[in-house]
Amino acid sequence: MKKWEISVIPGDGIGTEVMPETIRVLDTLAEIHGGLTFNYKEYPWSCEYYLEHGVMMPEDGLKQLAQSDAVFLGAVGNPKLVPDHVSLWGLLVNIRRGFEQVINVRPAKQMKGIASPLVNPNEFDFIVVRENSEGEYSEVGGRIHSGEDEMAIQNAVFTKKGTTRAMEYAFELAKTRSGLVTSATKSNGIVHSMPFWDEVFQETAKQYGDIQTQSIHIDALSAFLVSKPHMLDVIVASNLFGDILTDIGAAIMGSIGIAPAANININGKFPSMFEPVHGSAPDIVGKGIANPIGQIWTGKMMLDHLGEGELGTLLLDSIEEVLQNGVKTPDIGGTASTIEVTNEIIKRLKLRA
Repeated sequence: MKKWEISVIPGDGIGTEVMPETIRVLDTLAEIHGGLTFNYKEYPWSCEYYLEHGVMMPEDGLKQLAQSDAVFLGAVGNPKLVPDHVSLWGLLVNIRRGFEQVINVRPAKQMKGIASPLVNPNEFDFIVVRENSEGEYSEVGGRIHSGEDEMAIQNAVFTKKGTTRAMEYAFELAKTRSGLVTSATKSNGIVHSMPFWDEVFQETAKQYGDIQTQSIHIDALSAFLVSKPHMLDVIVASNLFGDILTDIGAAIMGSIGIAPAANININGKFPSMFEPVHGSAPDIVGKGIANPIGQIWTGKMMLDHLGEGELGTLLLDSIEEVLQNGVKTPDIGGTASTIEVTNEIIKRLKLRA
């Protein structure tokens, strides 16, 4: 019997609503498989936890999580209780940095059963590989002076090591897909970091002669995501550019509520973390209408990472069948509740097994 140890952090808002539903789905898959079980350990770390303890997670939090095979996160944030920069850096970014999760992966595809806002989406299917440890989101910088002379400096940090490993991950991923890697750049306006990025991309491409490449400035690439996304396959981008592109990807799918993400540790020292792109959505908490698909699709990415790709494919196919049958939450044009959507996915999984 194969057993996977999963650290579960439902977090805030709708995270506490969609996480239990996703656990039901994962347990159904384990039941279908027969020789597989998931052992969950749940942690209450959230903004409510912060109000009680003054921290988003305890001092030994990473040590606790390190015992698992993967970290499964719901949503983080409640700005009415805790400032976003405190909740984000105290939990999500803390885990990303502490566990050396240097790659962020976010797929975007035209999902069967969901109307894309694009007039002609052409069955787009691409993945953004985002450098996840440095770039524009470095902590280097500060403020000086006050009043009208106040100044803020934020330094973007690009290392050869960090840039190369993101690009190599993208090229390896392209080998399993259609064989095209697009680099998001802005070397015509950002005169130091982006020419450096371009140089590393060109050097890395030489190691992958069978992979097609192109470099596109971030403004044009953002436009391409809404005009011809079907022409893209694997996109590699810096921390900031990747963050922006993936939100566009979620938008053209039809809802940020269905978008998944993975934070990958590539050296094997620590577990990777899987989280939906959507936030805690405090405006719909308690209404029973939160879309569970973002969390469930994220579970599919976790299954793939754990080597359970066959189950992951079964899950995504079942999700799309449910959507095609019209069982959808209100954010994507339906009337179903969170639980009703999950029930239908579970029913479909059992029928396909």
